Amino acid sequence: MKDINIVTLGCSKNTVDSEVLAGQLAPEGYKIYFDSPEESEIVIINTCGFINDAKEESIETILRFAEARKNGKLQHLVVMGCLSQRYKTELADEIPEVDRWYGVEQIESIVSDFEIQWRKELLVERTLSTPPHYAYVKIAEGCDRKCSFCAIPMIRGKHISKTMDDISAECKNLVKNGVKELLLISQDLTYYGKDIYGENMLALLVDRIAKENPETWIRLHYTFPLGFSDELIEVFRSNHNVMNYIDIPLQHISSRILKSMRRGIDKEGTEALIERFRNLLPDAAIRTAFIVGYPGETEEDFAELQSFIEKYRFERMGVFTYSHEENTHAAEMEDNIPEETKNLRRDILMDIQQKISLEHNKSLVGRKMKVIIDRLEGEYWIGRTEYDSPEVDNEVLIKMEDSEPLEGKFIDVMIKEADDYDLYATRI
Repeated sequence: MKDINIVTLGCSKNTVDSEVLAGQLAPEGYKIYFDSPEESEIVIINTCGFINDAKEESIETILRFAEARKNGKLQHLVVMGCLSQRYKTELADEIPEVDRWYGVEQIESIVSDFEIQWRKELLVERTLSTPPHYAYVKIAEGCDRKCSFCAIPMIRGKHISKTMDDISAECKNLVKNGVKELLLISQDLTYYGKDIYGENMLALLVDRIAKENPETWIRLHYTFPLGFSDELIEVFRSNHNVMNYIDIPLQHISSRILKSMRRGIDKEGTEALIERFRNLLPDAAIRTAFIVGYPGETEEDFAELQSFIEKYRFERMGVFTYSHEENTHAAEMEDNIPEETKNLRRDILMDIQQKISLEHNKSLVGRKMKVIIDRLEGEYWIGRTEYDSPEVDNEVLIKMEDSEPLEGKFIDVMIKEADDYDLYATRI
């Protein structure tokens, strides 16, 4: 038996790929670790190549393990994923310590090179790297959108949906094995089904999964403003276990910038969509993200974005500075906003969001809420409400009162205190 350490960088879609690979290797006698600090005989790094910061993190990680490979501390070093897909030739020349390089659609090749036969039936038996009570479920690969700033379609190819039956089987198996929360992911959930069914089928899919797993939380990640249907809103309204959590990166609000970004929606359409959410799903938390410093973004464009955020007061929000990505449409434009200005604009928006988050959290004090417990940290159980996704959102801290294990359990709590991004509660 050999130890394999799978190091996963980037998004939750990479997490699923790593778990699928582990699910093929583990039954053949390999002992799998995820992101282990201990030395292993074999290391597989699943990289991200989306924006500059992610690429730098991936390269630094590869170099760290390449040094260990050169010094004989590990026997085999493999690199897979988005960075390898984009820069395989250049990286192979620069880092000879890596034994094999694989792109994003070559998991079967990795398994084959381990002299293992690919077993399709193991796709629903993947080895989870997350805590056992929640799991990401990838419902599609790739993306057909043409956003000017994004390299994902170039890296991962066209949108390819999985069948509803396959997704259903995977979800049922995960729930059977103890998963209490299913997080549906793809680059664009709202495009689901168009390629294989001829129309958007996300609402039907989510409704089916929710009804087949009635005691399980269902959470949706990465929806697109264009294509968020009334049928999908109705699925939120009619299924108690579909979380009131709308993850929808808006990227900007200036119609001029949105047009240049090739988002297919303008300010008027975006505001109408948010109004629909607020009217039809008044209890929902909206998670969104914006890009500042996009080529040509003026002070007026930024002020428009700032006013939009102050008006709609999103419960969860992230802000990214524009990253010039080669071979994208925006890369043909001049990256004319200084980094100092980009960072300042990001900080201004995040300062606004910090105040909004605090006010929202304070409004929850005195409220009874259901939470799922992720872990014990010191003397506190760390949980999440339906408005919070793992690792990226707020947490609820509950003082441990006895030794009863609570990981992966749903409990009811009373919110007692709040700060900018966390809540403090007592069990009831």
